[in-house]
Amino acid sequence: MLLPPELAEIKMQIRDVAREYGLYFYDVVFHILDFSGINQVAAYGGFPTRYPHWRFGMEYDRLSKGYTYGLQKIYEMVINNDPAHAYLLSANNLVDQKIVMAHVYGHVDFFKNNIWFSKTNRKMVDQMANHGVRVRRYMEKYGLEKVETFLDACLSLEHLIDYHSPFIRRSEKKSRRMLDEKEDAPQRARKFKSKEYMNDFINPREYIEAQLEKVRQSMEKKKGFPESPEKDVLQFLIEHSPLESWERDVLSIIREESYYFAPQGQTKIMNEGWATFWHSTIMTQKILQDSELIDYADHHSGTLGTRPGVINPYKVGVELFREIEDRWNKGRFGKEFEECEHIAAKKAWDKQLGLGREKIFEVRKIYNDITFIDTFLTQEFCDKHKLFTYKFNRETGMYEIVDRDYRKIKAKLLFSLTNFGQPLVTVIDGNYRNRGELLLKHQYEGIGLKQDYARDTLKNIQLIWRRPVFIETVVNDEPVRIGFDGKEVIEEKIAAGQEDAAEEVEA
Repeated sequence: MLLPPELAEIKMQIRDVAREYGLYFYDVVFHILDFSGINQVAAYGGFPTRYPHWRFGMEYDRLSKGYTYGLQKIYEMVINNDPAHAYLLSANNLVDQKIVMAHVYGHVDFFKNNIWFSKTNRKMVDQMANHGVRVRRYMEKYGLEKVETFLDACLSLEHLIDYHSPFIRRSEKKSRRMLDEKEDAPQRARKFKSKEYMNDFINPREYIEAQLEKVRQSMEKKKGFPESPEKDVLQFLIEHSPLESWERDVLSIIREESYYFAPQGQTKIMNEGWATFWHSTIMTQKILQDSELIDYADHHSGTLGTRPGVINPYKVGVELFREIEDRWNKGRFGKEFEECEHIAAKKAWDKQLGLGREKIFEVRKIYNDITFIDTFLTQEFCDKHKLFTYKFNRETGMYEIVDRDYRKIKAKLLFSLTNFGQPLVTVIDGNYRNRGELLLKHQYEGIGLKQDYARDTLKNIQLIWRRPVFIETVVNDEPVRIGFDGKEVIEEKIAAGQEDAAEEVEA
C-alpha cells in the first residue's frame, strides 16, 4: 500500500533533514500494513517471499498473540537492501510514523556504511524470492514432508558458520590434479638411476604413478582432513557430505541466509543505538511540533525503558553514542586525560574540540558490538547509568549485586555477545577413526552444552553426514565425547592421551 499524501510529504521532509545531518543511505520504499500484515512479514524475517516452513507459522502465531494481549507491538521493520524496504503499522498515530521514519533512515545509513554489512547481498529481496521458488519446486518434486524434514535439520544448524569468514582471504584450495602438476611432486617419487634411453624400462610409468599416490596419501594423512579446524561447519557439510543435489542446494540456501543475517546480530546494539540517536536528534531539533511533544516523550521513553536482567540495545547503544560524542567534543580522551588523577579536574575537563560528531560517524563505520563495548564502555559510563553484575544467592533466595567494576561488567557483556551466545563448534576430523565419521569439537569456555540440544543437533548433523557424528566437549568438568551413529546416542569419557591427540590435530 502506497503512502498517503501527508505521510509522503513527511517522508521527504525527514529524508532531506537526515541528509543535512550527514546521513548517507539507500532509497527507502515505505509500505503500510495492518497489524496482521506486519506480523506476517515479521514472521518471515521481513521477507514474505521466503520458502514455506512451519516455524514461520509459529512465529506469526506468537506475534499475533503478543499484539492481541498487549504484550508487544511492532512499530517498524526495515530490510537491508538496495533500495531498502521499510514497513509501517497503519494503526500508528502521526507522531509514531515520524519517529519510525527517522529511525528507519538511521538504520539504512548504518546498513550502507558499516563495514560489517559490506559483504552482504544488497539484492536479498530478489534472492529470497529465488530461494522460495527453488524450495517450492523441490517440495512439488520430492514431497512436502521429505523436504521439510530436511529443512528442519538444516535450520537447527544455521548458526554453525564462521561469522568472520567473509572478511578472510583464504589461499586457493588445491585439487588432486593441481597436486599432480606441482613441479616438486615427481621429484619426491623414488626413482632408480638410469640413462635417458632406458628410463621407461627402469622407471616405468606405472611405478612412478604408484609412488606419487603414496606421496599424496602421506601428505593428506600428515595434513589431516580438514588441514586445520574448520569453523564453517555448514560449508564443510556442503562440500563433503554425500547429499543429493537438491539437498545440497537447500543447505546452501540456509547457509547463504545465515551469512546475510549475521551482521545484524553482530551490530544489534550499535545499529539500534545509531537509529535511536538520529530519530531523537531529527525529531527534537527539526521535525517535532509543540503539540506532539508529550506523545513523543511518552513513546521515546518506552523505547529506552529498561528492566532488571535485560540489556536494552536501544538504551545502551544510544547512550554510548551520546557519551562518545560528548567525550570527543570536550577532549575527554587520550593520554593526558587518562593520566589525570585529579578528580575535580577530570569532571570539569573541556578542551572544546568539537570532534564529537566526526567521531561517532567514524565509530558507526568500523565497529561492531564487541569492539564498540570493549573500546568505549568506561567506569564513568557504568557509574552514570548504574550498571553492575549480579548473581543468585541460594542462601537468601535473592539476586544480589556482585560487582560495579566496569571491567567485570564489560567482560560479562562481551561474553554474552561473542558468537551471539552460541557455542563455538569446529570440524577437526572428517575421517575420524579412518571410517569416514565426523568429529567436531566444542570450544569450552566454562559453560557446557545443553545435553538435550547437543544430542538433537548431532542427530541432525548425522542425517546430513550419513555416517556417525561425534563432538568433544566438557561435562561436569570432565572431557567427554558424545556421538550419534544413526540409532543411538553414545557418550564416553576421553582419556588423557586421546585428549592430547585431539589437541594436536586442532593445533
